[in-house]
Amino acid sequence: MSKNIYFASDFHLGSPSYAESRKREKRIVNWLNFIEPNCAELFLMGDIFDFWFEYEKVIPKGFIRLQGKLAQMTDSGIKIYFFKGNHDMWVRSYFTEEMGLEIISDEMTIERGGKKFYLHHGDGLGPGDKKYKFLRKIFRSPLCQWLFARLHPNLGIGIATGWSNSSRAASNTEEVFFGVEHEWLAIHSKEILQKNHFDYFIYGHRHLPMDLDLGNGSRYVNTGEWLRYNSYAVFDGNNLKLEYFKG
Repeated sequence: MSKNIYFASDFHLGSPSYAESRKREKRIVNWLNFIEPNCAELFLMGDIFDFWFEYEKVIPKGFIRLQGKLAQMTDSGIKIYFFKGNHDMWVRSYFTEEMGLEIISDEMTIERGGKKFYLHHGDGLGPGDKKYKFLRKIFRSPLCQWLFARLHPNLGIGIATGWSNSSRAASNTEEVFFGVEHEWLAIHSKEILQKNHFDYFIYGHRHLPMDLDLGNGSRYVNTGEWLRYNSYAVFDGNNLKLEYFKG
């Protein structure tokens, strides 16, 4: 590999306010400018927007600088993958048609530099949280999306924005490490390892940068978030490591 692969998630643009999100968007675009010369692939691991819904002819306004930067990167030949998160699961064709992104709905497995990767936003995995897992199935159903699309955009986006304002991103709650034995994404990864070996499990969602040893040469890496940490992961063809953008 002559160039790096980058992983980032949980920008939560739109939360907790437009003004703060605009500052964050500028920082993210600066980061993209920073990595672009040495970037072969970029994996956006979910919750890039705090809310997203595509009507047939309408999308949420705002954050066009990020969208323009992503379009420019794909136009230059950089492959970008966009994972659906629990906040922006209602992505349809707009990002592909206008920005050239490949949309990933659930998990993705890849091999790069002789290493195997398991990739997922991280929501709905591991033990517990049965209420959210049930709601996830409802929200991701075509019927639910069709019904929501019947609402006028001012009403639909207004309701969703109000709901997202009650999220942990809006409250900027600092996450606490539970220990490797109790981190649900680490538990999920270990269950997968009983059947298939992966060198790296990479997730977002948790809002806490982590690099945990799962044993037998496997690691769980969480990309953290950009409200507090500005964290991301980078693979240079040999090693994967967490980095923190200071720009």
